[in-house]
Amino acid sequence: MSLVLALGGNALGRGTAAEQLTTLRGTCAAIAPLVREGQVVVTHGNGPQVGNELLRQERAADEVPPLPLYLAVAQTQAEIGAMLETELAAASSRQVVCLLTHVHVDPDDAAFKNPSKPIGPFYSAEEAHNLERERSWQLVEDAGRGFRRVVPSPDPLEIVELDGIRALVSSGAVTIACGGGGIPVVSRDGRLKGVDAVIDKDRASALLARRLGAARLVILTEVPAVYRRFRKSSQEEIRELSPDEAEALLPELAEGSMRPKIEAALDFARTGGETLITSFDALGEALEGRAGTLISKT
Repeated sequence: MSLVLALGGNALGRGTAAEQLTTLRGTCAAIAPLVREGQVVVTHGNGPQVGNELLRQERAADEVPPLPLYLAVAQTQAEIGAMLETELAAASSRQVVCLLTHVHVDPDDAAFKNPSKPIGPFYSAEEAHNLERERSWQLVEDAGRGFRRVVPSPDPLEIVELDGIRALVSSGAVTIACGGGGIPVVSRDGRLKGVDAVIDKDRASALLARRLGAARLVILTEVPAVYRRFRKSSQEEIRELSPDEAEALLPELAEGSMRPKIEAALDFARTGGETLITSFDALGEALEGRAGTLISKT
């Protein structure tokens, strides 16, 4: 197994379906050189799309019952996968298959007692109070812009459809899996049960890369590399990191941004894989070693 390629939520943008498709066409053209040959699995974020879906449900709540969060994750996984499948097939001239993917989490994960992942639209203080009372949601003030619902973000443990992913990869198809981190599920009485949570996409991608025995994980995000002292006058672009250096860097990284990417890269590096973190625009230079950040044991 050669490569797991993790696309950030910005791969589609935030506009209409037509606008997202146009953005995705450019994304697929950028990554086509990576997927034209070899065994490749593509994962993707879904943050903007889940936010849009939750907003639609809120606006229609008086007429149509809202879906649980795990089904909103499933909907957007399929929505993005459908567009990505057709556009990537055209860009790479390969068969591309999207597999709806569930991911096991621990029902006793500490994240369920401490929801921290903001999702969906912003609410006023009064709206937030009513939602907490009526729906038992937890809401927090977010950067002075209003209140947002926060949900658990538990660690991914196992990928339910792993054997199916292996079979698709072995058949020669570029496989899209673990969209949005996967649909979070727990096992109860011999059945899978969806839970309202959001799994970090990069952590799920690193787990998938480890389970598949991939040689490389490529995480595409909005910045061309990892930085020390990010957005300060003394910021420094980092070209390479050992696992020890990456771990030492963690305290200064943003929890909701670069930190989970480095944590995912650390997990993968400790099993012998290497991770490249870069942007879509800098991908070509990063593949030549002139941009991006490489995290590996060597």
